[in-house]
Amino acid sequence: GAWQPALQLLHDMAEDHIERATITFNAAVSACEKGGVWERALQLLLEMVKDRVERDTITYSAAISACEKGGAYGPALQLLCEM
Repeated sequence: GAWQPALQLLHDMAEDHIERATITFNAAVSACEKGGVWERALQLLLEMVKDRVERDTITYSAAISACEKGGAYGPALQLLCEM
């Protein structure tokens, strides 16, 4: 799926010391949502916290949608509470 190249690009940016901003992560989280890999979307949110990248409404919306599509309603509700 398209989510794999998106994650590879995000990884390559980190390797090359290129700043990964909210919009960059949002694109990757959205790609994970479209690819049906909700667990990876949640990992990206944790990575954002670790790297001190701000999470916004778009970030949460894509991650919640990814969880919903994967039937992961518990994590989706937890994200909703974090917003």
